[in-house]
Amino acid sequence: MRLNYRSLQQLFLVALSLLSPHAQADGQARQAAISAELERKWGEDWAFSGIATFAHVQHVKCLTEPNEPVDIGIIGAPFDTAVSYRPGARMGPRAIRTASARHIPSRGFNPHAKLNPYRSWARILDCGDIPVTPFDNAVAIRQMTEAYLELGSRPTTCVSKHCQGRKPKLITLGGDHLVALPALRALRQAYDQPLVLLHFDSHLDTLHPHNYPSAWASEQAQFNHGSVFWKATNEGLISNLSSVHAGINTRLSGDSWADFLDDDRQGFMRIPADAVDTVGTDGVIDAIRQKIGTELPVYLSIDIDVLDPAFAPGTGAPEPGGWTSREMIKILRGVSDLNIVGADIVEVAPAYDSAGGDTAFVVSPSRFSFVMLPSPSSPSHPHT
Repeated sequence: MRLNYRSLQQLFLVALSLLSPHAQADGQARQAAISAELERKWGEDWAFSGIATFAHVQHVKCLTEPNEPVDIGIIGAPFDTAVSYRPGARMGPRAIRTASARHIPSRGFNPHAKLNPYRSWARILDCGDIPVTPFDNAVAIRQMTEAYLELGSRPTTCVSKHCQGRKPKLITLGGDHLVALPALRALRQAYDQPLVLLHFDSHLDTLHPHNYPSAWASEQAQFNHGSVFWKATNEGLISNLSSVHAGINTRLSGDSWADFLDDDRQGFMRIPADAVDTVGTDGVIDAIRQKIGTELPVYLSIDIDVLDPAFAPGTGAPEPGGWTSREMIKILRGVSDLNIVGADIVEVAPAYDSAGGDTAFVVSPSRFSFVMLPSPSSPSHPHT
């Protein structure tokens, strides 16, 4: 009878249990050597091979594995039943993961960040998706809120007294922009204070729900991707002193400046998309940093339609005149030392993307991961 490797391994373990402690230790060392050799031979993937986890990082279904430590969790929120124009963002997490396969941890060193985010101190896991119902938005929001609360309570890899109490940081792959509301609810509870919002988007998303006029008004109509931060402000989730919209490039409703006036009352600073033509990316970075500072907890929310459709056509509400991907990457690099405690990348709708999936490729690089890493000199770093 021919035995395969697994059968031999099982026989080896049974025999090992019958041996003395010294023999068991020797056997365990041999087993570790065998495992290391198998990993050396078969553990590395090409960009086009392997299961489509985010950037080939390990997949753990974090919602059902409460004891798995995680420092940065990638979590999908395949939800798009709050859109006001083109649907399809529920397929965004899958498209982003597929595109992110281009980025392999063994080839992930970022010269600008001076680190490989996948091989730094942080344990980055692909936590899978929240199984969000497409039939009932009230239930969907409850599911996402409870999921974020669950994930925020997971252990980290902290081994030092200087990082005791450190919480996992989650990067959400959307989904439409309403997924930010349950994330902010969970973070408001976790940090016991309103969050600063750094919001990159062509649109304000602080619209009063009556800006979507209908004779069939309902309480559930308040939950839409254009009113998500109006709702969050009213719930006390967002700081009204330090929050920023950046990349705004949108029309207003009605016949006046009323949308901007309402946005002013909610306390946001607005940076229009065409500011890069006058102050450049450095000026945008300086304005954000002066408004927010580096101490307050920040939620980073990126709607992919902040980019011009030439760079990101696969989205539900494209706006010509947005930023280039290079401008966006440089701005993100410039704010990477903010105290970012959570983030999302939303509104990727692959049905409208180019044949090569260009929008998903823009979203997927490791550049969006390193902004979540504390610097090596940070007190939250486990080795300081």
